[in-house]
Amino acid sequence: MNKPFLSVVIPAYKEISNIESGALEEVWDFLKKQKYSWEVLVVDDGSPDNTANVVSKSIKNKPGFRLLKEPHRGKGGTVIAGVLASRGEIILFTDMDQATPIYEVDKLLASFKKGSDIVIGSRSGREGAPIVRKVMAYGFMVLRTLILRLPYSDTQCGFKAFKQESGRRIFEKMKVYTENKSESAAAVNAGFDLELLYIGRKLGYKISEVKVEWRHRETKRVNPIKDSIAGLTDLIRVRVNSLMGLYKI
Repeated sequence: MNKPFLSVVIPAYKEISNIESGALEEVWDFLKKQKYSWEVLVVDDGSPDNTANVVSKSIKNKPGFRLLKEPHRGKGGTVIAGVLASRGEIILFTDMDQATPIYEVDKLLASFKKGSDIVIGSRSGREGAPIVRKVMAYGFMVLRTLILRLPYSDTQCGFKAFKQESGRRIFEKMKVYTENKSESAAAVNAGFDLELLYIGRKLGYKISEVKVEWRHRETKRVNPIKDSIAGLTDLIRVRVNSLMGLYKI
């Protein structure tokens, strides 16, 4: 089987409404027009509803799409499972709701041509987001700068791409979020993005940040208080792991 140029990993947890509203059709309509080879891995995060069956039905006539059924462990572990199962030279993970449209991948691919190893989307200003989400984002930015010294304006955008070698190497070194970490509910996993970027910097990879289009999608998964506490806890865990030498090259 030939190795595709691009792998697209889409985590899915209770995503029936997004699928039925055409999210996967949007991805299909864009990718089928591209000259490069590609694959799409929809990774079901052990959804308790009928998400996996709805995905199967949706991708039945979409060559290049496949479904991975995984145990529930939250977005972080689900993305890692998808990345490790992918075969592309470049691996992108993106949210099912297509808050950042799939066609924005063109901007990320252009950055790889300039020598980047990792390219992350940036939702500059988060236009359309409720004020509470903007306040959370600003507070988190201050904390991650102070604690982890990450020099990025937006670490949490769910639109990131890696060269295969860098992605696999980073995910194999992750400690806070791993392929086997389980979650009891639909976790947002803010620390997942922080840990992968922190490790990427320590490994010396060139990480570029590119402004991308972003459309606010309301979700019941965000709990301001609970997620803020979890995010701070993850920040501290990553820092402690680093001080203990757990991310040694």
